[in-house]
Amino acid sequence: MRSVNFIADNEVKLLYCGTEYFPALMAAIDAAQYEVYFETYIFADDDTGHAMQACLMRAARRGVAVRMITDWFGTGHGRATRMDAELLDAGVQHRIFNPWFKRGVTRTHRKICVVDREVALVGGININDDMYCDYDRSIALAAPRWDFAVEVRGPLVATIHHEAQAQWLRVGKLPLIRRLGLFNEMRKVSKVARESSVQAGFVVRDNLRNRRTIQRAYLQALGRAKKSVLLANPYFAPGRKFRRALAATAQRGVEVVLLIGVGEIWLQDAVAHSFYPKLLAAGVRVVEYHKTQLHAKVAVIDDDWSTVGSSNVDGLSLFLNQEANVVIKDAAFNQGLRRHIQQAMADGVEVHLEDFRSIGRWRRFGYGFAYVCYKMLMRIFAVGKYA
Repeated sequence: MRSVNFIADNEVKLLYCGTEYFPALMAAIDAAQYEVYFETYIFADDDTGHAMQACLMRAARRGVAVRMITDWFGTGHGRATRMDAELLDAGVQHRIFNPWFKRGVTRTHRKICVVDREVALVGGININDDMYCDYDRSIALAAPRWDFAVEVRGPLVATIHHEAQAQWLRVGKLPLIRRLGLFNEMRKVSKVARESSVQAGFVVRDNLRNRRTIQRAYLQALGRAKKSVLLANPYFAPGRKFRRALAATAQRGVEVVLLIGVGEIWLQDAVAHSFYPKLLAAGVRVVEYHKTQLHAKVAVIDDDWSTVGSSNVDGLSLFLNQEANVVIKDAAFNQGLRRHIQQAMADGVEVHLEDFRSIGRWRRFGYGFAYVCYKMLMRIFAVGKYA
């Protein structure tokens, strides 16, 4: 099992919600001198999206090479098409990922920006208003969407830049021979550096050589956990191997807490609920978050491992879509992220095993049926990799 390749001597700053992320992102792009790579899943037609689009266009008009990828499904055909003409007029190079599902059902769910090969921003935050639901923009949220990104400076930026550049080439019209050459090049990056200061690694998931990279990073960290595991995710539907790893970690005395976003999609909630009895019986604590939309995909394990990125802990992210996470080994960073998760846990509602014993037979059947349907769909879309 290939481990995460950590690179030392980085500065990694945690960015909480759009309130911190969007100013940092736009400041980096406004300071760009020669190059910006930008990739996102959702680029909304709202005030946040308009401000971000204007920022990218300003950079292009002053001579910066701006290369931008948006997902066709996440952003929407109409929005992507209208934006494409406006961006082209300003000099922004814009490519739309997998329009009309021409390359299968895979989506790019990544949120990456690399500026001048000096600073990179990676996380789970889309380009949309923090105060409105991302799947239905007519629904106002009670509080800003709970989400995170990181700003990275240092040697790891070269690795993130290489992946952003490779993605730009892959989304374009690239001959087969060049694609094979690019695949071989990707095998040569991310070498392990000496141990010092903030160590961080960049892990991506795709449907070529990195099909299980993010899940493996989680499983290795769970296997080494000694004290605590805090995992926050909006869509909890991992495969059997991941669920067994969580249960086994709790059974050997490690505190394991799942903070799960609920209330968005009934089917997703039902699938997550189908896992609760076995996880709770194994000693895993489950806390449901209702305060606002939980969109973060973060985890803290012990004092020396954490991750922030785009990957949900579900079948789509772990086995189908393209994702990107940063893994950090730094006590100070971990303490900051841990505090955020613990505060969200305090705002949530803990689920107990006794709660499920009083649930009616038909509801329990519904949870199980939802999981069977979900499993069948994931096995079809992910070509049997989900179990």
